[in-house]
Amino acid sequence: MALSVSDLPAIYTLLTNSLSGDTNLRKPAEDVLAQFESRPGFCSCLMEVITAKDLVSQTDVRLMASVYFKNSINRYWRNRRDSTGMSTEEKSHLKQKLLSHLREENYQIALTLAVLISKIARIDYPREWPDLFSVLAQQLQSADILTSHRIFLILFRTLKELATKRLTSDQRTFAEIASQFFDYSWHLWQTDVQNILHGFSMLAQNASELNHDDIYLTCERWFLCSKIIRQLVVSGFPSDAKSIQEVQPVKNVCPVALNAVQSFLPYYSSFQGKHPKFWDFLKKACTKLMKILIAIQHRHPYSFGDKDVIWPVVDFCLNQITNPDPDVLSFEEFLIQCMSMMKSVLECKEYKPILSGRVIDDYRVTLQEMKKNVSSAVAGVLASLMPSERVVLLCNILIRRYFVLTASDVEEWYQNPESFHHEQDSVLWSERLRPCAEALYIVLFENHSQLLGPVVVSILQEAMHGCPSSVSEISAPLLLKDAAYGAAAYVYYELSNYLSFKDWFDGALSLELTNDHPNTRIIHRKVALILGQWVSEIKDDTRRPVYCALVKLLQEKDLCVRLAAARSLYFHIEDANFSEQDFSDLLPICWDSCFKLVEEVQEFDSKVQVLNTISCLIACINEVIPYANTLVQFFQKAWEESSDESLLQIQLLAALKNFVVALGYQSPICYNMLLPILQSVINVNSPDELLEDSMQLWEATLSHATSMVPQLLGYFPCLVEILERSFDHLKVVASIIEGYIILGGLEFLNMHAPTLAKVLDLVVGNVNDKGLLSILPLVDILVQCFPTEVPQLISTTIHKLIGICLSGGDDHDPSKTSVKASSAAILARILVMNTNFLAQMTSEPSLLAHLQKDGFPTEENILLCLVDVWLDKVDNVISTQKKTFGLALSIILTLRLPQVLDKLDQILSVCTSVILGGSEDLTEEESSSDNMQSSKLQIPSKELRRRQIKFSDPINQISLENSVRDNLQTCAALHGELFNTAISRMHPAAFAQLKQALKMP
Repeated sequence: MALSVSDLPAIYTLLTNSLSGDTNLRKPAEDVLAQFESRPGFCSCLMEVITAKDLVSQTDVRLMASVYFKNSINRYWRNRRDSTGMSTEEKSHLKQKLLSHLREENYQIALTLAVLISKIARIDYPREWPDLFSVLAQQLQSADILTSHRIFLILFRTLKELATKRLTSDQRTFAEIASQFFDYSWHLWQTDVQNILHGFSMLAQNASELNHDDIYLTCERWFLCSKIIRQLVVSGFPSDAKSIQEVQPVKNVCPVALNAVQSFLPYYSSFQGKHPKFWDFLKKACTKLMKILIAIQHRHPYSFGDKDVIWPVVDFCLNQITNPDPDVLSFEEFLIQCMSMMKSVLECKEYKPILSGRVIDDYRVTLQEMKKNVSSAVAGVLASLMPSERVVLLCNILIRRYFVLTASDVEEWYQNPESFHHEQDSVLWSERLRPCAEALYIVLFENHSQLLGPVVVSILQEAMHGCPSSVSEISAPLLLKDAAYGAAAYVYYELSNYLSFKDWFDGALSLELTNDHPNTRIIHRKVALILGQWVSEIKDDTRRPVYCALVKLLQEKDLCVRLAAARSLYFHIEDANFSEQDFSDLLPICWDSCFKLVEEVQEFDSKVQVLNTISCLIACINEVIPYANTLVQFFQKAWEESSDESLLQIQLLAALKNFVVALGYQSPICYNMLLPILQSVINVNSPDELLEDSMQLWEATLSHATSMVPQLLGYFPCLVEILERSFDHLKVVASIIEGYIILGGLEFLNMHAPTLAKVLDLVVGNVNDKGLLSILPLVDILVQCFPTEVPQLISTTIHKLIGICLSGGDDHDPSKTSVKASSAAILARILVMNTNFLAQMTSEPSLLAHLQKDGFPTEENILLCLVDVWLDKVDNVISTQKKTFGLALSIILTLRLPQVLDKLDQILSVCTSVILGGSEDLTEEESSSDNMQSSKLQIPSKELRRRQIKFSDPINQISLENSVRDNLQTCAALHGELFNTAISRMHPAAFAQLKQALKMP
């Protein structure tokens, strides 16, 4: 039943009660409002509450109504299958009402309504709401400051929403909006900026007649207009990086926006104390304008590359970075944007030289040629704008001014070294001034490495000479050395041409670690950073001293230094040239230091970082056994402390897997710790994000087990629950099942036969070809190991395999061919090892009915159809499977069916080729099995038993030659003269080969 105007008092009361602090009032009101959401007329009633003039003072109730309104629009505006949605009439009424209520005085309500209109526009514009922008444009013509601000708020939110639609038709619609609105918005933007600057001038003179509220509202409207201009220029025109078509608004907007920044900056210092509200606006405005310039450059690099655009912008940014006013130097957000702009320009691939030729005598100007010409022109402008002297100056300023730690940095480090470590090294480069300066420096050095290499080495030498390793006072020379060390660390690859690491380490870095004064932690942290960054340049004769240095740093008191050392140690352990021999005697101290560090750190990122180092160390060293007990205790404690921290548990599971692999066949010594953890993460209640790592740990545990212990045997049913969630980890599941089959043997089959059958039935027929190819080898192993028990157990799966073999569509699809060939090989093995079962199954009415659903002809003999598949796919399988096909085909010769004689020529031809092919594909793995079995030192394991099973395959013990000879005689006895007739039809050469294969006279 629809709600109407008569329900307004009730809805108003419910909204009021939903704001009550009394649960007895609030909860029932919320329940009733939730029920009302889907009823027709509810949104119309809410709109009446929001716009009611007598409720203007009831801001909280109106705001709550606007929130319910927005939620209802999200859920019910679009018609869905599970709900009827709103009627067209109510939608029209609401849209009309929304556009007539633009002068909303409460900002929060106005913002909510703006978001609401944008959500509707995403669905309805332009088809169901074609007049949206024309109505807003018309209202703008006669709007006062407040109304125009609210309209621009709506415009910004709507344009932002529409800009995210990626269909070509939607982008074309947005381009039309941009062409209609850009000129008006740009004109208003320019008018507002002049009014704002006039108002600021009056403010600076302390004019008493000035209306501060009107000026501030104009500022806010202008700020919204700036965002709209950005949306229109960035999303309203195709990127010129693809089209090379000039985007004229770029040339209109960028110089004027830059001029606005230059006009605002002089007021920065004077407003700071006197007009804090306008000072905040200035900071926001200057930062936003620079972000807009960066966004435009990124979207339209060629139009931005025009000399009249790029020259003033880059020149301004360079001046602000290298020679800012004292007040601007404290304006970090603005300096970050100036550096970001410089970084964007310097690394822009459209401004790099394009190395391409052209066809001789072809005078057409291609798109690539046009790009090359524009790139060359921009490169010329940048070269003029940034001569060598200016590049060197910028490099010096970045290192000497922006890399240097401030007093507040040192204090922050002292108060919380752990936080300081992550804030300096893990924060986004665009969020803090120093990381931003470092990012700009790296790009600058990459562009001018030959020029700047000697410069950086010179700064480094100057800093080291000015501050010997014996200096402990936190002074300007020490902080400059810290900055120079950082500069050398960040560009290690290019700088290695100008600086010998061995000489640097022996002459300076190693000496730094001899000074244990607490203040030297600043330098020690940078030494740790350098040792990690320069890992590729560290040669054999220096490797051992570097390892010792890192382990020493890992034992220092300062957490920031220790975390930096742990990360650098990770880089060394992971390095391809890691020398375990040089590191082996350091292992006890290293383990102990890492364990202590994990216990001492508090932040999640710190624990993950140290865990990565421990995990990498376990994976890369051979001698883990002596430290096994210590590691077991560590993992036990770390797991207990990681409850409810799934991301940390992921790292622990990865480290545990490495631990199990490193222990190898001695892994059972950690089962008391490992198996309870494994059980806790593979059950159905375990978080999804742990599934992948827990599966890999399970697989590693089975792969390195020497026997199937009862606890592991009991975990198998968890696979069903995992597969019912998803098939994402099917390859790992296949390996786990193989481990249970090989290690568990008959005990496993007796305990989990129904579960195993369910798993196979769940997978076969429900996964793609890649998934099937990972599971089918398991079915083959099962039939090989348990030929009597398994076929009956997995009869449903065998039905599906027969269906796969008898289906078509694999002629031009290699993966389908592989699936059909593998399925056919399994069926051939069943016929050889359990002949009566397959013969009975292929004659069952239930199988025929199942196949008929897939279009299989009723008159066809299923077994003879399988013969056709074996004949067809014999060249698509490996040696052992070829022999299986041959044995199955030889058994077919004993059938009392006249159709066998029609296929006799083909059957004998395949059998002949398999016999004459012999054991040519006997693998090295198989040939080495005798040695493995006779070895006194063999270790029981999954791998050993897999090889034993492969070597003892009954197929290998059966003579195909004897089988064909005997069954050929049986066939002759069954069919008499018809057999002789069929044999006489064989080609003489083929018959001769058959006689050779069967050693017949």
